[in-house]
Amino acid sequence: MPPTPIQTTADGLDCADILIPSGDERLPGFAARPAGRPARATILVVQEIFGVHEHIRDLCRRLAHAGYLAVAPELYFRQGDPRDITDIPQLIAAIVSRVPDAQVLADLDATAAWAAGQDGGALGITGFCWGGRIVWLYAAHNPALSAGVAWYGRLRSGFAPDSPRQPIDVAAQLLAPVLGLYGALDQSIPAADAEAMRAALAQGSQPAQIVLYPDAGHAFLADYRPSFQAAAARDGWQRMLDWFAAHGL
Repeated sequence: MPPTPIQTTADGLDCADILIPSGDERLPGFAARPAGRPARATILVVQEIFGVHEHIRDLCRRLAHAGYLAVAPELYFRQGDPRDITDIPQLIAAIVSRVPDAQVLADLDATAAWAAGQDGGALGITGFCWGGRIVWLYAAHNPALSAGVAWYGRLRSGFAPDSPRQPIDVAAQLLAPVLGLYGALDQSIPAADAEAMRAALAQGSQPAQIVLYPDAGHAFLADYRPSFQAAAARDGWQRMLDWFAAHGL
């Protein structure tokens, strides 16, 4: 049985559905921040394969309670609503495979610009599953980024046929420090890939780490799924906060 999902209160927070200018369009998203005081920094929150659903919103609230402006843009909005599809292979075929990396990076740039206009301060990023892969790519894309944390994101492959670069390809070209959090039991991301990424990161100039949890599989932070692994989730969350703090966020 799936665990009981964590429900983080919005008390003491300002939370809202938002529209972010991105080119000639308006990018939907969700934002949460501390009420009545400045945010310590902005964290871009990049969705799982399932989109900006309640779990991602809850993670935004958790980050807001830690003092951040947390913003989760709906990065599939041009291709469709992932909440309408429950079958994962169908979701990938119908929506996810049609979302090009270049579009995602541009929308994240637009989200960062929006956050800067909200007095969001310095910029960080975190992402989960599909979004974990994007964290690595964004850290090689935006020189204004202070730090990133990637949760169980693919390292050698993407979901779209026009994914020209993968995280392992840009590991030595990162522009910001990135912490990668992975499960050794992940059937979709072999532990050997995580070890190869660790070696590739060592060739770059940015501080970067890979943490490999021996008892965790994929989506170990997803407290609404059977994959949830409480010990790894607690440790990873604290490591993320410590990583952000250590890098000025």
